[in-house]
Amino acid sequence: MSVAQNLIKARSHFAFIIGLSVAAMLAISLDSRLDYLRITKNSGQIITRSADQIQLSGPKTLSADDMKTAKIAWEYFERNNNPETGLVNSVDGFPSTTIWDQSSYLLGMISAYRIGLIDVTLFDRRMSMALETLAHLPLFSGKLPNKVYDTRSVQMTTYTNEPAATGIGWSALDIARMTVPLNILLYDYPEHAAKAGKILSAWDFKAMVHDGVLIGARLHKDTGLMETIQEGRLGYEEYGARAISLLGLDAFTAAKYDDFIEFKEIEGQQVAADSRNISLFGAPNYVVSEPYILMAIEFGLDREAKELAHRIYYAQENHYASSGQLTAVSEDNIDQKPYFIYNTIYANGHAWNAVDENGNQFPDLKTLSTKAAFGWDALYNTDYTRLLVTEIQKTKSDDRGWMSGIYEKDGRVNAVATANTNGIILEIINYKANGPLVSARFTKGNR
Repeated sequence: MSVAQNLIKARSHFAFIIGLSVAAMLAISLDSRLDYLRITKNSGQIITRSADQIQLSGPKTLSADDMKTAKIAWEYFERNNNPETGLVNSVDGFPSTTIWDQSSYLLGMISAYRIGLIDVTLFDRRMSMALETLAHLPLFSGKLPNKVYDTRSVQMTTYTNEPAATGIGWSALDIARMTVPLNILLYDYPEHAAKAGKILSAWDFKAMVHDGVLIGARLHKDTGLMETIQEGRLGYEEYGARAISLLGLDAFTAAKYDDFIEFKEIEGQQVAADSRNISLFGAPNYVVSEPYILMAIEFGLDREAKELAHRIYYAQENHYASSGQLTAVSEDNIDQKPYFIYNTIYANGHAWNAVDENGNQFPDLKTLSTKAAFGWDALYNTDYTRLLVTEIQKTKSDDRGWMSGIYEKDGRVNAVATANTNGIILEIINYKANGPLVSARFTKGNR
């Protein structure tokens, strides 16, 4: 291995340690009082359908390029699978993971199998081992999975992969995402249904839902005692609600788009943002591509999400038209400080803001997101999305999967490979062929 390769690998490890802890803050409110949900509830804003709302692309036969894209993504999981536990690393080469990233792995594996990229022997072996490990995870407070685990020992850890005997808390959004592959396994894969059911029985999902909202847990910074907090902002909150509703749990409040919605005029589009201001509620409310892409490729877009996604997409296409800069933004690990950036359509009062979790701005670190580029192309298949996919080819590797993106400033590849990016890409390719992972069995090709 060359010196350059070693440097990239080491940089990726460091990026994970800092970046993962930052990413965990994406949708978490720092206000532990649930009553605040009622302060500005019922915004009165109405989501109306745009006359030119873009139509979603229909299913199609996968091309050789599609299968090549999927094969590159699967290389990440070949490289980062721990054969003793069945878990995969969240970031290339670093033995730590979250429940969100294991969900991306399971969904990516299901997708790879459905498109014929992997055979039934590999699928059954890998899936069985991962489910067995997940069913026996040590749980935070004896209720739900910890936020982070070592992929080798399956110990609960901190974000720096230091052992944490009692854990550091749970993420309701991460756990809600895990219900998606578990639901698919229960419905469509009877050979794995028992193990999926065992996980569902072992975890206390009711602990993460209260009065229709998603509830996370953490350790109080002063007392060290467990405290619960509301999780989710516009986009991710609705995605998490749809996921946890698969279990029949009441997430009705979290599923509503209009509780805390406000519209910002950006590139000729009325883009929806969360009205819960970071200065008042202490939590970020970034507008990014990922939650809408995930809703589309896993569930299919509902009426409101279809319109909000349309506006977010067109704001990015229009930004390219006005600036000449190819734009597909989402949150991503990056290979330099601060190691995790939210590249947004809107954040903290500004359009096209690239910020860290503290609101510090990094205009020189804006990136074109690999997973966002592939996602918008699968959904809409426009001339613009085809430009995105052509540009993003620079991020493929020989054996690490797809890198996270490309820096806007100088065109350099953002050389961090992650389970989330590569798992979502596999889901995207499956969506192109078969429709949404969860609802395709009922919709018969209609989106």
